[in-house]
Amino acid sequence: MRTEGAAVPEAEAGFRSYYGKPVIKPPVWHEPHMPTYLYLGGMSGVSSSMAVMARLTGNHRLARTARLAAAAGAAVGAALLAAELGRPERFLNMLRVFKPTSPMSVGSWILAAQSGLSAAAASADLTGGLLPAAGGAPLLAAAGDAALLATGLTGPLTATYTAVLVADTAVPAWHEAYRELPFLFAGSAMAAAGAVAMLATPRAQAAPARAVAALGAAVETAAGTVMERRLGMVGRPYREGRAGRLMGTARMLTAGGGLLAAVAGRSRVLTALSGLALTAGSLCTRFGVLEAGRASAADPAYTIVPQRERLSAAS
Repeated sequence: MRTEGAAVPEAEAGFRSYYGKPVIKPPVWHEPHMPTYLYLGGMSGVSSSMAVMARLTGNHRLARTARLAAAAGAAVGAALLAAELGRPERFLNMLRVFKPTSPMSVGSWILAAQSGLSAAAASADLTGGLLPAAGGAPLLAAAGDAALLATGLTGPLTATYTAVLVADTAVPAWHEAYRELPFLFAGSAMAAAGAVAMLATPRAQAAPARAVAALGAAVETAAGTVMERRLGMVGRPYREGRAGRLMGTARMLTAGGGLLAAVAGRSRVLTALSGLALTAGSLCTRFGVLEAGRASAADPAYTIVPQRERLSAAS
């Protein structure tokens, strides 16, 4: 008597679905639009928070740099997101409603608020000195400071909501990393914002930016390490192929840039090297995360095997 074999092979590293087809659709986000948008949004968000702290502590030179970085990052990031959507009006259409259960809807409103407020804060700072002191300068400065303080709320949300956006999908490498991705993105955003501020601010006023960059590098490195270890099999896309090379490069650049940031206070050359390394590392992280998501969606094993493991654990 012949025994029929199982129609679907047992879950293992070499798992394949029927006809080798993916179980889920791969992400349709494009390069360089989406990963660059993720980088710029994060940099803008932390730059706003840095500008608030610098303004409150009287470091006006760093506050101005951070204001401009926040405004530029939000504006260019919004343009890249609109380009990613195919038609700019699609971004405006997302603002017709507010749906708290949709990360895309909430994120669109956060980005719109961050773009408007950071632009107002930067514009007030740039144009205030052009107005007579007895005229509209004090009022404009007050309005700019009010907008800046408001970015103290929208900034952190802008820096981290994209992690929720990618984790709230069926893509295994993103969904299973929902615990660590916010920390990874926040650390990467801190490193990026600190790098920009270091490069564009005189060294005497840039000590807080160097501290933010070094702390961000440490957070990103730790979060990435914990994420890859905890995910087990699903963490393979972060270690293999193109995504693995990008994430490995990001880790080296970020760790090296963070160490340089901690000792670069008196050296213009070390400051420049640190800022460039951290910027490149942050970009590699965003490209690497996107590529890892694509790789995990293309291989059905990353979808089916974890499902079977959860069913076995529950039974």
